[in-house]
Amino acid sequence: MIDFHGYFRSSSSYRCRIAMNLKGLDYRFHPVHLTKEGGEQKGAAYKALNPQMLVPTFEVDGKVLTQSPAILEWLDEAYPNTPMLPHDLTERADVRAFCAVIGCDIHPLQNLRVLQYIGSEFGADQDAKNAWCQRWIGDGLAACEALLAHRPNTKFCFGDTPGMADIYLVPQIFSAARFNVDLSAMPRLRAIHAACEGLPAFAKAHPSKQPDAE
Repeated sequence: MIDFHGYFRSSSSYRCRIAMNLKGLDYRFHPVHLTKEGGEQKGAAYKALNPQMLVPTFEVDGKVLTQSPAILEWLDEAYPNTPMLPHDLTERADVRAFCAVIGCDIHPLQNLRVLQYIGSEFGADQDAKNAWCQRWIGDGLAACEALLAHRPNTKFCFGDTPGMADIYLVPQIFSAARFNVDLSAMPRLRAIHAACEGLPAFAKAHPSKQPDAE
């Protein structure tokens, strides 16, 4: 059984929920509130578990796994049913590059600790934070739209079944909506998002459906 430490609104936790749902895995959820009382992730017990004080964290068979890209790759290798990556090596590289646009170039700039820092150190109010997120989320998702424009018009990002790229995309679209990012010029991403949201594995993983949702 997987012990899953996460937060309902965390994009990286959201990715893990989708992946576990697609693979039909059960898990025990341990909520980690990222803002209550300064952030539960900063407490001594959680810091001992995950020195970065981030979510998600998995505990499996006495081992601790951190960082959602590593966790997702582990899930795909440990539970190879319903594979999240294509078999072709070049296709796998394309999927990983798409995921990296979101996981490496967009997500870190909208991360809670970054937004808190630009507020406390540079006086950014909520409007300024929204503008910051709109810039970087918008630029990144525009790049994702362009990457898919060169590919066949499939139901999901890289084919007619959902995979790793869709697992990254859906939480990022959720964040885009939170920060009022204009997606009108991204019809391919919007269509893929709608297709994913129609699947139980994605719908069940939505932040509003989580036991710690607010």
